[in-house]
Amino acid sequence: MLFADRAKIFVSSGKGGDGHVSFRREKYVPAGGPDGGDGGDGGSVYLEVDPGLNTLSEFRHNHHYSAGAGENGKKKRMAGKKGADLTIYVPEGTLVKEAASDKVIVDMSGEMKRFLLLQGGRGGNGNMHYATSTMQAPKYAQPGQSARTLELRLELKLIADVGLVGFPNVGKSTLLSVSSNARPKIADYHFTTLTPMLGVVDLGDGESFVMADIPGLIEGAAEGAGLGHEFLSHIERTRLLIHVVDASGSEGRDPVDDIAAINAELSRYAVDLSGKKQILAANKVDLLPPGSDALERLRAYAESEGISLYPISAATGEGVKELLYGALRTLSETEDKIIVYEQEYDPEKEIVQDDAPYTITVDKKTGEYLVEGPKIEKMLGYTNLETEKGFVFFQRFIEENGINEKLRQMGIKEGDTVRLYGHAFEYYDS
Repeated sequence: MLFADRAKIFVSSGKGGDGHVSFRREKYVPAGGPDGGDGGDGGSVYLEVDPGLNTLSEFRHNHHYSAGAGENGKKKRMAGKKGADLTIYVPEGTLVKEAASDKVIVDMSGEMKRFLLLQGGRGGNGNMHYATSTMQAPKYAQPGQSARTLELRLELKLIADVGLVGFPNVGKSTLLSVSSNARPKIADYHFTTLTPMLGVVDLGDGESFVMADIPGLIEGAAEGAGLGHEFLSHIERTRLLIHVVDASGSEGRDPVDDIAAINAELSRYAVDLSGKKQILAANKVDLLPPGSDALERLRAYAESEGISLYPISAATGEGVKELLYGALRTLSETEDKIIVYEQEYDPEKEIVQDDAPYTITVDKKTGEYLVEGPKIEKMLGYTNLETEKGFVFFQRFIEENGINEKLRQMGIKEGDTVRLYGHAFEYYDS
């Protein structure tokens, strides 16, 4: 399966079903009361960690995900069915961001295994809810809440105990292959490894750890040179770095200079990575030219920095077991804690749903502006428009609930008629 550590997808919750308008039709009951049922709630969208996944490749082909819509209400007080929920499975370590703002919604790491991303829209009330002493035959039902949609940016930051870092072609892939169950592609070329590789290092007696081969870094990686940002992001969650250098200098570079160059990139990354524990693996000692002082210089550097040095040859296996046990010891002395990002964007607060407290439509035959809805009916039920006090309250209600502004936006003119159920008014602009 092709590895992918970034993806962009669109996710929608289910629309709530509309409430139903109907009236009882029974023998000997010529004017039965309202019996329209409620709409079903729309389906919600969840994110869940699947331990069997280690790539976002599924999202490279599927970009749109939607929960089921709620069923509309029915007559005889029958409610509509709830829409089907949707669960989207992601690898552990997936960082989920709102695409436009790049703000974190949730980090599917640590204790976070399942997350409610989008709540389904509420189903609308049927007209059976709106009967009052003054409005015994309401012809209004509440629409269901609309679906909510998010554009997401997914970023996979691998969760491994140990990360292998170093310049291209220093032998990281070979080391991973001889140390674990991973089988990376290996060749004597720069950037053979273009994607991170994970492997489990099993040292017996129940001792094991996960090791990741982070593709070769280059100078300028922290600023995004090459695939620098993508590579460096996978180091964030590792507890220990094995810094692999080519002790033989077969690429024409100095190994001590290599260490300094890579550490400089780690320190310049957005999340300073230079403070992570490191051990040095001086690889390709089987290729050291006669009289080379590279190992002595590397030992002096390691002592000055207070870190351990392990001379190895990944090709022949020399020193590899000592390196792996050294990594295990260092891990046991390192706090078992990974970086988990805090939420910056809460869809429940950021995405406002319309509860449809009222609707305004224009009657095509009469030209009247019809204002309807449960909020309007409720107000008319407790307001006496025949009194001056009641009419002043009514005018304030219309203004404060934005009805006048909405009418103006719809192009109403002075002298036009506004009808609220059994009440008709001539509009004038105050």
